[in-house]
Amino acid sequence: MQAMKRTIVLYPGLFVSHFVPMMQLADALLEAGYAVAVALIDLTMDQDVALAAAVDRVASAKPSPSPSVTIHRLPRIQNPPAITDCGGDAVLWYFKTVRRYNVRLREFLCSLQQQQPPRSVVHAVIVDGPSADALDVTKELGVPAYTFYATNASAVAVFLQLPWTHAEGQGQPSFKELGDTRLSVTGVPPMPASYLMPSMLHDPASESYKTMMRVMRRNPEPDGILVNTFASLEARVLRALRDPLFLPIGDGDSDSDGGCMRTPPVYCVGPLIVAAGDGETKEKHECLAWLDEQPERSVVFLCFGSLGSATHSAEQLREIAVGLERSGHRFLWVVRAPLPTGGVDTGPLFDPRADSDLQALLPPGFLERTRARGLVVKLWAPQVDVLNHRATGAFVTHCGWNSVMEAITAGVPMLCWPMYAEQKMNSVVMVEEVGIGVDLVGWQRGLVKAEEVEGKVRMVMESEEGEELRARVAAHRDAAAVAWKDGGSSRAAFGQFLSDVDSHVHVRGKDME
Repeated sequence: MQAMKRTIVLYPGLFVSHFVPMMQLADALLEAGYAVAVALIDLTMDQDVALAAAVDRVASAKPSPSPSVTIHRLPRIQNPPAITDCGGDAVLWYFKTVRRYNVRLREFLCSLQQQQPPRSVVHAVIVDGPSADALDVTKELGVPAYTFYATNASAVAVFLQLPWTHAEGQGQPSFKELGDTRLSVTGVPPMPASYLMPSMLHDPASESYKTMMRVMRRNPEPDGILVNTFASLEARVLRALRDPLFLPIGDGDSDSDGGCMRTPPVYCVGPLIVAAGDGETKEKHECLAWLDEQPERSVVFLCFGSLGSATHSAEQLREIAVGLERSGHRFLWVVRAPLPTGGVDTGPLFDPRADSDLQALLPPGFLERTRARGLVVKLWAPQVDVLNHRATGAFVTHCGWNSVMEAITAGVPMLCWPMYAEQKMNSVVMVEEVGIGVDLVGWQRGLVKAEEVEGKVRMVMESEEGEELRARVAAHRDAAAVAWKDGGSSRAAFGQFLSDVDSHVHVRGKDME
C-alpha cells in the first residue's frame, strides 16, 4: 500500500501582510516533511497587486521531489458580499466573505481525502486569526484546527480577553465611550481604549461591532494559536497566557474547569519574515545603490506599509519634509500621493498604484535642497534589504507587525507612527513594554508636526537615549537570530506544535474517511 501524504492545510487571510508570514511558516512545515496545501480566497487579487505578486511567487516555485506547497484557489461563490453593502467597512466585508466561503473550504478539505493516488491525511488546518468562522468546517469534519496570527502575542492576549471582560449588556461603557481611558489587560501594558481595532470602536449596536465581537469570542476555540513572535521578546504576556486563570470566564459551550475557560496553547514561532535579498525583483533598486554611498548607520528610513503615505494628507507630507530637512540627517523616504479623502482609514484592501508628482506634493525646493543627503522614492522600496543595509540607522514605521519583525531582525530602532488595524496596540508594546521604539507625538490627533519629526530624529540618531534604544533592539536582534536555530525557543515551540498535531490526529482518528 502506498504511504499517504501528511498534509497541513493553510487558510490565509486576504491581505498580503497575513499571507507572507504564513508562507514562511509553510517553508518550516516543508522542512519538517509535511506537504502544504494553501486554500485561497482570491476575491481581492485583481485589486491587491502586492498580494497577487506574493501568491504568484509561491505558485511558481520550482517543484522538487520533496513535499511542496500547492496553491488551490477556491471556486468563487455566487454573489459575493460587496464592500459597498457593508458601508465601506473592509473588516465587516472580510468576516462576511469568510463565512460565505465555508462551503468551498469544506468541499476542498473533503476532496483532499479522495485523491487517488496518492491519498492525503489532513493532519491539521491552520486558519488566519480573523477567519475564525472557518472553524465551523474543521469542527464538522473533525480535523485539528489552529489559528495563526501575523501579529504579536500581546495583541492575541487583548483579542482573547476583551470580548469577555467587556461584554455588552453588563452596564459597562463601550470602548468608543471609554475613549482614551486606559484598559487593564492581563500581561499587556495599559493602553487607551481608542487604540483598539477600529471595528471595536464602533457603536455597540452596529453590525460591524457585533460581528467583530462574535468572531473574537471564537478565539479560545482552536486547538492552539501560532503567533509571529519569539518568546524572549514578549516574556511577560506569554507567562500570563500560560496561566490557567487567564480567562476566568465560565461558558457552557467551552472547555471550562472551575469557572475558567480553556486558553489554547500559544506557540511563538517567529520571526517569520522574508530574508534579505529575497525581494520582489532581481534588479538592484536605485535606493540600495544610493545607500551604498552613505556612511554607516547614518540614514533615517521612512516607509509606511501597504497603504504607505497615501494615508497622509498633503499637509502631513509637508510637515514631514520640513522636519527631515531641519534635522540635518540623511534620509530615505517612500512617498505615495494622498488618498482623495485626505487620509481616511480605509483599511488594508486599498492599493494606491497611481504615480505621484513629488514636486507638487513636497515643499517648493525641498528635493533640490536635500539632494545631497536625501532620497525620495515613489511608491515602493525593498524594505527588508533597506533595513539590513549598513547605512540604515533608524526606521520611521507605521508599526505593522511584519515591519517591526523586519526591523528587529536588522537591529534598527524605530520611530512609531501607527495608522490602522492593530498598529496602535503594537506601538504600545514597542515603546512601553519592549523599549525598541519611540512615539512620534501627534499621530493621535491626526498631524505630526515638523518640530516633532525633527526632534525625534535627532534624539534617535544623536543622543544617549538613542544609543540605549539601539542597544536594546540589538539585543533582541541577537535573540531573534537564535530563535529558529537548534535549541532556540521558536524551534522548540514549532516542534511542540507538530507533536501536539500528531497527538490530536491519533485521538480524533488519522483519516477523515
